[in-house]
Amino acid sequence: MIQSPAMFCPKCGTSNDDRAKFCQSCGTGFQPKPPQPGAVLVGSYAGFWARFVAWLIDAIIVLVASGIIASVTFGVGVFVGFVAPWLYEAFMLSSEWQATVGKRAMSMVVTRVDGTPLTFARATGRHFAKYISGPCTLGIGFIIAAFTTNKQALHDMMADTVVTYR
Repeated sequence: MIQSPAMFCPKCGTSNDDRAKFCQSCGTGFQPKPPQPGAVLVGSYAGFWARFVAWLIDAIIVLVASGIIASVTFGVGVFVGFVAPWLYEAFMLSSEWQATVGKRAMSMVVTRVDGTPLTFARATGRHFAKYISGPCTLGIGFIIAAFTTNKQALHDMMADTVVTYR
């Protein structure tokens, strides 16, 4: 059996498990250790600007790939420009990565609100809900991520998803 390192109570000196919130002997509450300045907590919600950088990385990847396909097929592959962003995002978010390349580069994952992975169908719904977050609301659907408690954009609320740091 593997045991966690011990933490000693500052009041009575009793050895406790390092994950304990209270001393098992005297009941004194332990203060959580403050995070290092500038550290991003695993499981914390990803904010607007980090998500924007991830989107920018993904946009470059999809545009380059779509451009190459369109030029190789002498313009016949222009249809790929419409389908590629959807397939890229839906397959990546429903994979074991739970993130696109841009989100992975920014150490983010997309999950359901309860922490379960997305299915291809939910990832597809989230992708198409972005059209409501963007053009239909003049971008306000994206901007609200900066102001909501769980940093959810409108398409996240519609798809019941959150973007967190891994």
